[in-house]
Amino acid sequence: MTTLTFPLSRIEGHARVVVETSEGNVLSAQFQAMELRGFRYFVIGTPAEQMPVIVPRICGVCSTAHHVASVKALENAYGVKPTPLAQTVREILLLGQLIQNQATSLFLFTMPDRAGVDSIFHMGEDEANKAQQFSIAQRALRVRKLGTDLITLAGGQFIHPVKAVVGGVISGIEHERAEQMLNSLDELIPVAAELVDIYWELSMALRDRIGTWGDDLPTYYLSSTETRGLRLNSERLRVMSPAGVEMASFLPSEYEWYLDMRDSRYSYAGESSYQGNIIRANSLARMNLSEGLDTPLADRYLRRLRGTFGATVHAILLYDLCRGIELVYAMERAKELLQQDLSAGEFEVPYTPRDGVGYGLVEAPRGPLIHRYEIENGLIKSASFIIPTTHNMLAIKRALMVVSKRYIKPSGINLELEKAVGRVVRAFDPCIACATQ
Repeated sequence: MTTLTFPLSRIEGHARVVVETSEGNVLSAQFQAMELRGFRYFVIGTPAEQMPVIVPRICGVCSTAHHVASVKALENAYGVKPTPLAQTVREILLLGQLIQNQATSLFLFTMPDRAGVDSIFHMGEDEANKAQQFSIAQRALRVRKLGTDLITLAGGQFIHPVKAVVGGVISGIEHERAEQMLNSLDELIPVAAELVDIYWELSMALRDRIGTWGDDLPTYYLSSTETRGLRLNSERLRVMSPAGVEMASFLPSEYEWYLDMRDSRYSYAGESSYQGNIIRANSLARMNLSEGLDTPLADRYLRRLRGTFGATVHAILLYDLCRGIELVYAMERAKELLQQDLSAGEFEVPYTPRDGVGYGLVEAPRGPLIHRYEIENGLIKSASFIIPTTHNMLAIKRALMVVSKRYIKPSGINLELEKAVGRVVRAFDPCIACATQ
């Protein structure tokens, strides 16, 4: 038996792909997370009301989603309903994270795969290519920074935001700062659309070169966004069948009735399935479960996706085209929300802490994130973090088998395999730092 090991780069956290073969036949292909973080253990005994400032430390990229999910879990346990103004500020905060994450994933992590290079900063040696490379990199970083600025605006700070509190938010958004952000959005929405167009063209060229969109077998899809518009500050999870039919809608407190959660034998990241069936979360699931986005540019891209690939799309490299659609949507939607007066009003409501169990749900860039806390004597008795990446683990495993069998034959191993396993994993945009809890 021969074991092939592929360390991975341009993902969040540390992981590798291990493929086992015998006489040119693929026996297994595994995506292995190699570190144990253990947040669910060391928060035991923590005062419950401190959780929203502790759990963002799970991940510097996903800290916004963990912050809001934690606050919502405590609100659920305490029986608190935040104000409409607070909900809007939280939605803007989550839109900022979506912009920052999708820009990072598209232009820093996966665009090099499309261009056949190691980095967008090394796309060519001749002067014309260098100029184009500099232009793409400069624009990509500006769009990404817009996301971090939006998180800071709505969350108080970019890394580990603090503005969401039990019962609402600490404060609103001042007129002057909202106007500055609106000017930036007006300037950068066309820039983001240009980058998405470039990415789309590179993706089509990649498909022509390698002859495949990857694993295009159908699966079930999981998201917590609504039927129209991607509401990220969500309340229910939804499941779609491979045929495009919505099969279930359920509260986060009911997730164990619908999702089978289990530990992995070969990785510190767990796995989930829908009643034993492989599921996919993240951008592909959100686009499949959405009837429309209700912003003009994003809806145009969504119609383009469906006109080219069909109403329900399954090929994994289309994850990235969906991320491009979401990037444009998040910028358009943030512009709509910031045109409201968010500077004054009722920011938070009073509450009384109590013991019990609480569930908090948000749609993170990588899919539905659930926090579950059991509170006893004001302290955390137990905590569970149901991480979006775990919903994709079985789909990643299957896709790695598909690509391994494509490039490994009894006659030999095609050197494209090393690039292909990286493309597969990065298509799912996994966050290993979050998944190993």
